[in-house]
Amino acid sequence: MTNPATALGPARWARLVELTRFLTVGGVAFVVDVGLYNLLRFGPGELLEAKPITAKVVATLVATLVSWVGNRLWTFAEQRTRHRGRELLLFGVINGLGLVIGAAPLAVSQYVLHLDGPVPDNAANLLGIALGTVLRYVGYKRFVFTGADEDERDELALVESAATPSPVPAHEPSAEPGPDRR
Repeated sequence: MTNPATALGPARWARLVELTRFLTVGGVAFVVDVGLYNLLRFGPGELLEAKPITAKVVATLVATLVSWVGNRLWTFAEQRTRHRGRELLLFGVINGLGLVIGAAPLAVSQYVLHLDGPVPDNAANLLGIALGTVLRYVGYKRFVFTGADEDERDELALVESAATPSPVPAHEPSAEPGPDRR
């Protein structure tokens, strides 16, 4: 039996493992997102029954926290940056865009098509989540978790600085008196 890592090659195997981890973390965040949305809209007490967009925003924010932890510590653990604040800010920006994309189909379903209820809400929600997932993967990969690229740049700079000879300082006259300076 052939080892899948050998059959695919190391780069493709690494990408497959990364995508599997990303989708696993996303699956957990998906359950949180959809579960909390339905709980807020249709669950006991129907806390946000008349506010589907608010329920979507709350559910997405909680799912984003779950996603942040899973992706930072597992999916992209090797690509974490040393600049956590920058990473968190960009993660938030990408997820903000994902939230807009995720809420757009729901807004169209609710306010343009006037479809209401669990089936149309969840169909629109699933479409939004799928579109947001693509945006998030590309965004995380390109802009958020770029630590491996930073390490490669640091190593390249170190190699280049070691390979470049430093200028030899000009010979300074000795402070000690020489044979002709007495």
